[in-house]
Amino acid sequence: MTAKKILMLGLAVVAIALWLPGDVVEEIVAIVNGDVITLSEYREQFNTTVQMLRSQLSGEEYFKEYEKLKDSLLDMMITDLLLIQKAREQNLNVKEQLKATIEKIKQDNHLSSDEELIRAMNAQGIDYNVWVKELEENLMRQAVIYVEVDRNIVLDDSEIVSYYKKKPEEFIVPPEYRIKAIYLSSAANPDYLLEEKRNAISEKLKSGSTFEDLVAEYSEGPKENGGDLGFFKKGELEKAIEQGVEKLRPGEISSWIQARNGWYLVKLEEKKDSYQKTFDQARSEIEQKLYAQKREQKINEYVKKLKEESYIKILKPNPLNL
Repeated sequence: MTAKKILMLGLAVVAIALWLPGDVVEEIVAIVNGDVITLSEYREQFNTTVQMLRSQLSGEEYFKEYEKLKDSLLDMMITDLLLIQKAREQNLNVKEQLKATIEKIKQDNHLSSDEELIRAMNAQGIDYNVWVKELEENLMRQAVIYVEVDRNIVLDDSEIVSYYKKKPEEFIVPPEYRIKAIYLSSAANPDYLLEEKRNAISEKLKSGSTFEDLVAEYSEGPKENGGDLGFFKKGELEKAIEQGVEKLRPGEISSWIQARNGWYLVKLEEKKDSYQKTFDQARSEIEQKLYAQKREQKINEYVKKLKEESYIKILKPNPLNL
């Protein structure tokens, strides 16, 4: 064991002694240099993240992310703590960024004072002081990544040109279709009534009624601007509808299309053909992709090095025994 790691172990022992005077009152999950991650901290982070997942995901996708969380949360907490330690070691000050971020949040939410922000947070069950501390620590971690990684990333023109030449398919813009639609809901209408409405609409079109007038009279979907649904790229529409639209020229109306949730009569208003982006058009997108790839790689390398240089002792590999 190196002298540095022996020192870190000594500091960790002192930290535990200070944290747990007398009887054990808090379980330690991991020791990270001179700091500890406690079981209550782990539980709080786990529960908060699970609540976030529940609000954003469902079904199989939720359970997949839940399993990932059980496997990765402790490692993520260790990494976060190492970055905070490094920020303190480098004396990184994020007070001005913190102040500016809070001011921006107040402006975006039309709040004129800190007191209003505190009241708004309390109404949502959020402890303002805890939130500010977490925000400051997040800014500190970002500051470390900027100093150690971001500002050292350089992109060569040759890399950008090479990427464009090797992956031209990524810069093909698919065709776009602007459509209007008359929609009849299968859930709201029995089959016989759906057939009656379809026949009535088709007859009125043959008799000279405009598509837009029939939208206003019959459609059970959006009626604004004559049922205009805007532009859709190829692949964004339900397959049955897309197949019907592809056969049309601007101004033409499809035959009735049966989709998952009902029947559609579609008018193609405008079509934009597929095209290949030029290098100049694609350059900014390529730079962003290459930068993101290099950044992820270099962050992983930096975190790995940080862990190798630190004293890390995991006492409870599976803190919740899930």
